[in-house]
Amino acid sequence: MFIFDAHLDLSMNAMEWNRDLTLPVAEIREREQGMTDKPDRGKNTVSLPAMREGNIGLCMATQIARFVKKGSSLPGWHSQHQAWAQTQGQLAWYKTMEAAGEMVQIKDIDGLESHLKLWKSDMPKKPVGYILSLEGADSIVDLSYLEKSYESGLRAIGPAHYGPGIYAHGTDSVGGIGQKGKDLLKKVEELNIILDATHLCDKSFWETMDVYNGPVWASHNNCRELVDHNRQFSDEQIKELISRDAVIGVALDAWMMVPNWVRGKSTPKEMNVTLEIAVDNIDHICQLAGNTDHVGIGTDLDGAFGKEQSPYDLDTIADLQKIPDLLTKRGYTSSGIEKIMNQNFINFLKKVWS
Repeated sequence: MFIFDAHLDLSMNAMEWNRDLTLPVAEIREREQGMTDKPDRGKNTVSLPAMREGNIGLCMATQIARFVKKGSSLPGWHSQHQAWAQTQGQLAWYKTMEAAGEMVQIKDIDGLESHLKLWKSDMPKKPVGYILSLEGADSIVDLSYLEKSYESGLRAIGPAHYGPGIYAHGTDSVGGIGQKGKDLLKKVEELNIILDATHLCDKSFWETMDVYNGPVWASHNNCRELVDHNRQFSDEQIKELISRDAVIGVALDAWMMVPNWVRGKSTPKEMNVTLEIAVDNIDHICQLAGNTDHVGIGTDLDGAFGKEQSPYDLDTIADLQKIPDLLTKRGYTSSGIEKIMNQNFINFLKKVWS
């Protein structure tokens, strides 16, 4: 089945982890043996060949660069200008992959339609389609930078990531959006960019919903009902997004999938983290919606973690092809499964871009 993954940090892996994503996953792992600078060395799950193997032909691909104030314990850049420059380096990598025939950027409905048609063809090595997303808006120095980003193909934006940001408060922080956040949202709406509600803390989430009237989704967000943490959405938040015709992508980061995960100590096997738990999250959203129209896949695989913090029945991203069978066993129909695996996000894009 064709798969749309609504959240992959491809350029971050290429530029900050120094991974050649044109190689098979096994070769990237082999080259990282003995490296200890990051906890997920030798445990990556994503590469472009693995995406092709798993028929994951389209994704939201991120740019990401956080600004941190003096004294912050979070990693990040010391100025917004540095953060902007980092995102432009990431953009250069995507463009280089395009020039090499490995990827193709999708920016509008014509490009989307032609890419979907291409992936139904017999072309032997298809380029992976990507739609540019910005995770955390700190790199937007002022609103003219958002206009530049749109011209470069940016089509979705999350105002915050972890901690307090320039425009909103994110995971593990408490606070609202302020005037800067409101101004950003107004410009996002004006440009018809999709707002990604992922990572917004509760206060920022509800303040955003009060003032924003444009298209909104959540690219990679699980259910607080299953894991009680501010990173997840409450049922009330999920219902709010459903009322706005949003789609929520279910993520595969183990600490978001089971309670009491201890980073660096817990293992997927001992905590019984499997793809079934992703299906639990999918099912919970479907039950709240009363249909299969508002949930999809947003794995966040290799989002600064690897196999040590992923479902243990997933070796590479190609194993997403196991999810349709798991959904079938839960009684989901073939049309419902197709919506979850690709069509909900694709239909959302077509609606916004038309």
